[in-house]
Amino acid sequence: MNNRGATIIAENGIILSDCLPQLSGKETITEIISGIFSSPRYIPSRFFYDDAGSLLFEKITQLPEYYLTRTEKEILKENAPAIAGNLSPLDIVELGSGDCSKISIIFEVISSGRRHDIGYIPVDVSRSALLKSAEILSGKYPEIKIHGMLADFLKHLNDIPGNRQKLICFLGSTMGNLDTEHTSRFLLDIRSIMKKGDQLLLGLDMVKDIRVLEDAYNDTLGITAAFNRNILNVVNLYAKTDFDPGLFDHLAFFNTAESRIEMHLRASTEMIIRSPYFRYPLRIEKGETIHTENSRKYTSGVPDEISRLSGLSLKEVYTDKKRWYSLIHFECR
Repeated sequence: MNNRGATIIAENGIILSDCLPQLSGKETITEIISGIFSSPRYIPSRFFYDDAGSLLFEKITQLPEYYLTRTEKEILKENAPAIAGNLSPLDIVELGSGDCSKISIIFEVISSGRRHDIGYIPVDVSRSALLKSAEILSGKYPEIKIHGMLADFLKHLNDIPGNRQKLICFLGSTMGNLDTEHTSRFLLDIRSIMKKGDQLLLGLDMVKDIRVLEDAYNDTLGITAAFNRNILNVVNLYAKTDFDPGLFDHLAFFNTAESRIEMHLRASTEMIIRSPYFRYPLRIEKGETIHTENSRKYTSGVPDEISRLSGLSLKEVYTDKKRWYSLIHFECR
């Protein structure tokens, strides 16, 4: 097991590797300050997922406007036997695991006799989400060995434990949150930890009617708005800033030129933000925005592009009848 710098602990019989302490100090504060003092201002989207943010996102996935999770689960249910295959022993690695409802669909089609040879390695930045999912899964599938990783999957791929055959799952639309440079680097990093026979299951949200896209990020209950504003609470915690999330409006729209949904926070009034880590106070004008997330939407030619870039073989494309969402199955050969 390669787990450099990780603290390994057991909670309720669940193994948890903590790789995040190195990210919680000066490096993190510097990253936040660099973003909010930039022009245009931004906050890296990984700061969405504290405990409160993870719970809010779980609520988002259940909203009627948010087609992504619902559609993805339908595709998983239809194709889980082909995805799970017959590999044994097998470690299933889930990057940005969140709640366990999607991975459970795959576990459900694995026979109880074969589950003894299955390991599950969820990777997430939220400790509470990891433990909650692990406890649910260990109760439902006690034969499966669970080793959670409290980690940033962009930085800790080399710390993923085990030398067995792997199925790496990167579900949802998280791939779309990465810019072009980070996408290329991430795919090459994924390829570098895979050996012959390992597989990657990658979720991609596809281009569709703009109204459908924008409604998914502007729900009528305001859950996405609360999720977006909560990132300021996380910034306040790390950087000891005094942002008032209530003074920002949620803004989400489809940028056609970049083929992506953009989320921003727009200041409803002029404000001065202070922190002991600032050299001088931060002045934000009324109407000024802070960019919090991109969510790229893809076209049908992207799986072949990813295959060429990563060197992975394209095994299958699973999609729904409307072609709103796709799960791309790659293999390392």
